[in-house]
Amino acid sequence: MTGFIIALISGALMSIQGVLNTGVTKQTSIWVSTGWVQFTAFLTCLVLWYFSGRENISPLFEVQPKYMLLGGIIGAFITYTVVKSMGTLGPAKAALIIVVSQIIVAYSVELFGLFGVEKVGFEWKKLIGAVVAVIGIIIFN
Repeated sequence: MTGFIIALISGALMSIQGVLNTGVTKQTSIWVSTGWVQFTAFLTCLVLWYFSGRENISPLFEVQPKYMLLGGIIGAFITYTVVKSMGTLGPAKAALIIVVSQIIVAYSVELFGLFGVEKVGFEWKKLIGAVVAVIGIIIFN
């Protein structure tokens, strides 16, 4: 149940963040806004790290495979694409498409066992669920 509640909070925060970032972009530029988001996220992490036990950061340099360290770079492009999609489609339509894309890609990652994730078997109900979600986008339009 805790994971479900945290996922709901995550979705809500992502939607609110997208709207706020889009507002900043309208007054600055896309890369200034994205840079601000990443910079303030970094500062927040530093503060929370400082007050939550200050774990050693040296294992970060030993992470294998190295492509696992690309999350921050991907995060910058996530911010960029969320802002651009919300600015052109509106928050609700953009969020719907983003979430459906996440579902399809996440299931593909599990299905093919990509990036070290444990491989799962194909399930028709999950494919049907993804198709229903895509139909939902069409209806929402």
